Amino acid sequence: MSRFLSSSIGRKVVMALTGFFLITFLIVHLGINLSLFWGPEAFNEASEFMATNGVIQVMQYVLAAGFIMHIILGVKLELQNRSSRGVKYAVNKPSENSSFSSRNMIVTGIIVLLFLILHLKDFFVELKFFDKGGFSTDYDLVTALFKNPVYTAIYVIAFILLGIHLSHGFQSAFQSTGANYNKYKRCLKNTGIAFSILIAVGFSAIALYFSFIN
Repeated sequence: MSRFLSSSIGRKVVMALTGFFLITFLIVHLGINLSLFWGPEAFNEASEFMATNGVIQVMQYVLAAGFIMHIILGVKLELQNRSSRGVKYAVNKPSENSSFSSRNMIVTGIIVLLFLILHLKDFFVELKFFDKGGFSTDYDLVTALFKNPVYTAIYVIAFILLGIHLSHGFQSAFQSTGANYNKYKRCLKNTGIAFSILIAVGFSAIALYFSFIN
């Protein structure tokens, strides 16, 4: 097991599994955030459930560990891939050999990480340790942040970049676990694109709605 995890294939498999875990989290998180459209009561109840459920409280630390592992393995694999390429060819047309999202996985991943730190500071830390940042309810805190145009702009850009990251990462995860057979490849690619659009548009739409409409 130790030899497998230290190998390139092992790292890719573990990275894929943590990726699946993070994808599941994004689906749940989007579902919770969509309850904002149903008003303060619905969102506050959902937020209260997330804050008091014992299983979820344990899983948040598992999620953090998985995210950290995903980042570390991603950086290691990228550095390993770059070193294995050796001397670059005189003629190199990366746009013809790979997609934009696959060539910029590290860049989009790092930017999303920086946004996540800001996001945790403004939401998780305020809700968990600072009594909702002075607001009376979780709903008030969240919607108030979206009234800040700078924060909303950062939020939307971050989720667009996350969508770009996911458009390659989704199908790459299946490929790393051996599930990307030729007959499924097109389906997985299209599903990955659809999922990345869903995440980017879903989260962005919430922020823009409460920033400019509500």
